[in-house]
Amino acid sequence: MTIHLETAPLIALVAGIIILIAPRFLNYVVAIYLILVGILGLFPGMLP
Repeated sequence: MTIHLETAPLIALVAGIIILIAPRFLNYVVAIYLILVGILGLFPGMLP
């Protein structure tokens, strides 16, 4: 049995949880999310 996880929804889930726990980090979380999703979009074969 294999589990296949996409990286963008996983990053979004973690970012959402961090924002719920510590809302004052909203700017940083959004910036990191956008950077990671952008890198994954530029290099789609980077992660398995």
